[in-house]
Amino acid sequence: MGTAGLGTTDLETLLTAAAAAPSIHNSQPWEFRPVPGAARLEVRLAPDRWLPAADPAGRARLLSVGAALFNLRVAAGHLGRGARVLPLPDGGDPGLAAVVDVTGLPPDGSRDPGLYEAVALRRTSRAPFTGRPVPVRTLTELASAVLAEGARLYLPGVVATRRMLALTAEAERRNRRDSARVRESRAWVHAGTSPYGIPAAALGPVDATGRMPVRDFTGAGRARRAPAAAFERHAQLALVVTVRDRPQDWLQAGQALQRALLLATARGLRTCPLHQALEWPDLRRALLRGEPGCPQFLFRLGYGPRGAPTPRAAVAAPGGRRG
Repeated sequence: MGTAGLGTTDLETLLTAAAAAPSIHNSQPWEFRPVPGAARLEVRLAPDRWLPAADPAGRARLLSVGAALFNLRVAAGHLGRGARVLPLPDGGDPGLAAVVDVTGLPPDGSRDPGLYEAVALRRTSRAPFTGRPVPVRTLTELASAVLAEGARLYLPGVVATRRMLALTAEAERRNRRDSARVRESRAWVHAGTSPYGIPAAALGPVDATGRMPVRDFTGAGRARRAPAAAFERHAQLALVVTVRDRPQDWLQAGQALQRALLLATARGLRTCPLHQALEWPDLRRALLRGEPGCPQFLFRLGYGPRGAPTPRAAVAAPGGRRG
């Protein structure tokens, strides 16, 4: 037994699913620690895996941890268990992001049964999409999934989409002019030699027309390894929004985001983050322009090729930590 009430196999299932969550620059900014004598996990912030230039407040880091928490909940349901998440339980311990209790709780029957399989299938796709419209029924499903997690999914129309893409493009220009951000971003790109960060092969192309501001992790503009390609003419965007903007809201938004990403995967969609504008306070405020709420995560969705895999750190032995 890895911990009371959790067998070694169950613990590995939980941690493997949690570790598959997306995170900013694939930093995987979490550590999972089984609590001795209890079917409980502490989820701690990894102090050496964060991006102080791009994410000084730690908002994106907690969004990433929230996504991992949702994957853990989905895995618990797969094992016939529930998972109760207590966010930020100790104000005197800022490194403790959450405690997850997996004992004696019925699984949540409200989630799509295909989400567990989607955990292993979900990947960021930085390639062009086909331009085929996402059905309204699917968009409604995604919005309902986000709402079930206490957030809102804003689906912009044509005018708002153009504004959001323009703001993202402006953030890209600022990022390339900011030497600290360029150095930080490049440090997370590698040749496939690290369990953290992004393999160069997964970066994807830039848009040959310049319409789609896909993230340039190297700061090299079009002088990248991947050749330019033609992206879809009309992008479908989605923005996760919360009522308030506190650390607990960031954790909640991460869980809502991951529920949407997994459901999108289960429905055959590809997704790609467009987080750049959210890293600049003035551009972040401009994303909604008069709409209520606090924007947390912008992503593009549609039909297209599956993204390249990104590495994950190995699951630790029971009784240890996973980070």
